[in-house]
Amino acid sequence: MAKDIVLKMVRLSFPAIWNKAVFEGVETKYEATFLINKDDPQAEMIEKAAKDFALETFGEGKIPKSLKYRAIIDGDTKDYDGYENCVAIKGTSGKRFPVVDRDNTPLAEEDGKPEAGDYVHAVVSFWYSDHPKGGKQILANVKAIRFAKEGEKFGQGSVDVNDAFADIGDEFDEEEL
Repeated sequence: MAKDIVLKMVRLSFPAIWNKAVFEGVETKYEATFLINKDDPQAEMIEKAAKDFALETFGEGKIPKSLKYRAIIDGDTKDYDGYENCVAIKGTSGKRFPVVDRDNTPLAEEDGKPEAGDYVHAVVSFWYSDHPKGGKQILANVKAIRFAKEGEKFGQGSVDVNDAFADIGDEFDEEEL
């Protein structure tokens, strides 16, 4: 059985924690990616935990050469905000997992937290899949997320409409429509 791993003060990226993610128009799973700075001891710990899981799954000297550690991503290979010099752990779940505040009270989407860029604590575990399309791979489950603190949000910031449209005014020419 996979051991639960607690990640502390990691940044949340691409969260689909209130509703399942949608890929090519198809609803998939709940998911989240957690960013750990490569200098953080947790980065080495998570990579070791994945290799230990593979060893437990297959046995000494029996790990397939084709095994891919898909749950662990080198952030330097991605062109996303906040990924530079990080290890990214992507986890999914078929069922909605608990998302709680600092005092462990349940959060809901309307609470507005956590969001991409915020810091969270998370519980993940590894699992093995041998899929015809994906091959032999180590993946991760998200088991719980606890909000820790707000972080700088990822992606483009919102636009101040007063500034953006200041020079346009409210009158228009019928011919412009």
